[in-house]
Amino acid sequence: MDAHDPPEQGELTLGLEFVIGKTHFTINYPAIASMVVPLEAGVDVSAHNHPQHQLTWAPTGLLTMGVGNFRWVVQRSRALWIPGGVDHAVFPNSSVSMVSLYFEPDDCPLRWDAPTVIDATGLVGPLLSHLVTIGADAEDHRARVTAVLWDLMKPMSVATIPTILPTDSLARRVALAIKKDPADPRDLEDWGREVGASPRTLSRRFRAETGVSFASWRTYERLNAALPMLGMGEPISRVARAVGYGTASAFITAFRREIGTTPASYFGGSGAQSRFTRTPGTPPPGGD
Repeated sequence: MDAHDPPEQGELTLGLEFVIGKTHFTINYPAIASMVVPLEAGVDVSAHNHPQHQLTWAPTGLLTMGVGNFRWVVQRSRALWIPGGVDHAVFPNSSVSMVSLYFEPDDCPLRWDAPTVIDATGLVGPLLSHLVTIGADAEDHRARVTAVLWDLMKPMSVATIPTILPTDSLARRVALAIKKDPADPRDLEDWGREVGASPRTLSRRFRAETGVSFASWRTYERLNAALPMLGMGEPISRVARAVGYGTASAFITAFRREIGTTPASYFGGSGAQSRFTRTPGTPPPGGD
């Protein structure tokens, strides 16, 4: 088995109440240290939380995890740390085996109190694969492997993009249509005719309810739609067209302006030594 292949695992979900499809639910994993959950694209896991910290990784395929108005891509080169008690949802972008490890807060030396992207290259991926194969009767072995994991886990410098939806019914109709088809080129005048509102009214409502202009909101949504495709290795030119950019260079310019790096660097970087979450539109560390 390749070090990054999905690990095999026994029936570790017995006795676990795992409810999918409700608005919100809480799970408790007091006796489960890890699990591998097969997911299919479009079959989302709705918002939930649990008292244990969670470390999620996808050795093959790709998924997106959402916390509040922000989303993170999880795939072969990056895992995501979710602190205990934090509501989060899962959005598979392909057929994927979601590897999740759970840690009791009192037993964890890490004090990360916000979602944190972890560099899963090097030895981290193989360690995660190994940890989910350790049985419940090998606690000492698990403790030794986990101690090595703590030493190797490094946060990555990754900007997050807000996905705030307007609450006004007309502006929300526009936003949901763009989420469905981020390449839609219509401007506010066109959308105004579509939903029965003036461009000025839609502009005011987007800014008041999302905190940014309509143009900025659409850019953010296009970049959010692009991230899973980039993470799956789609060519930049194809991704650019799919999310509404006429050329790859225009897409790369927008990506760098809002996220602070190029698409290739976003998924190809080896990770930073300190965590950094930047508000889109502000300069990257070191400035331009």
